[in-house]
Amino acid sequence: MPAAETGAAAAEAPATAAPESAPAAARAAEKPAAKKDKAKDVESASPFSVTVGQVYDGPLDLLLDLIRRQDIDIYDIPIAKITGQFLAYVEHLKATDVDSAGEFIYMAALLIHIKSKMLLPRSPVEAAEGEAEDPRRELVERLLEHERFKNAAQMLAQKQQIEEATWSSPTIREFRNAEGTEQEVAADTLDLARVFREILERARQRPVLNVEEDTVTVGQMIDYVRRRLVMEDKPVALRRLLANTRSERALIAMFLALLELVRLQAVLLRQDRNFSEIFIKKHEQFEQVLNERISQMRDDWS
Repeated sequence: MPAAETGAAAAEAPATAAPESAPAAARAAEKPAAKKDKAKDVESASPFSVTVGQVYDGPLDLLLDLIRRQDIDIYDIPIAKITGQFLAYVEHLKATDVDSAGEFIYMAALLIHIKSKMLLPRSPVEAAEGEAEDPRRELVERLLEHERFKNAAQMLAQKQQIEEATWSSPTIREFRNAEGTEQEVAADTLDLARVFREILERARQRPVLNVEEDTVTVGQMIDYVRRRLVMEDKPVALRRLLANTRSERALIAMFLALLELVRLQAVLLRQDRNFSEIFIKKHEQFEQVLNERISQMRDDWS
């Protein structure tokens, strides 16, 4: 072959190889993107990934969402799994909302503490007697209380939406007491929720000494309200009724007890004026209603 033709062939070789290398380069560039998409798919498949960026009303609200979203038995929480998901959310929160991260960090420390206690071996005495206490018990009780209170709040929100969609005469809310001398305003469950929210906020700000105490039930609080109204035989101020109620658990139980008594139409909520002190007043059928229906209270109030 002449030298000129050999040089031309050599010059054409790179030109023909270049188009063949372009698809290879494209495939190489697609590999990291494919890995990234795959990682994103795995992340989106996790129930936790939905919670990132969502606003929660405290750490208990986040825990409940993680448990319910994954259909976990609340009485048998896989602490290691939930703790990992909770810590991932806390890391996200610290980067976006430092002011709100404090209480979540405290709960994360509590979860780690529970996890460490569950990893420790049981003592031979406890193993033999089968009396070892589940480290998760207190957390489960707090979650159940929070869920009850949250459900009650949702019920009140629905009631508010219904009331806002209806029209009525403002004079319907006005009435006179038994003597017909003082004008009062009917309070509703939204007013009750507002007062309890204020009281709960103050209770959470007080220093708390953890002391073992018997669990206060809604049924016990219903009985307590009934006895107070019978003993005093006059409307009782809500704040006075709660004067000796210190723990958050007892306050929530009292709130649910009053909601139940209002639902049964055993008591009335009254105010001197809008946004003033709420008074608990016996309905004219107070004794009849309670005697007939107190035994039919729902099991979850026991």
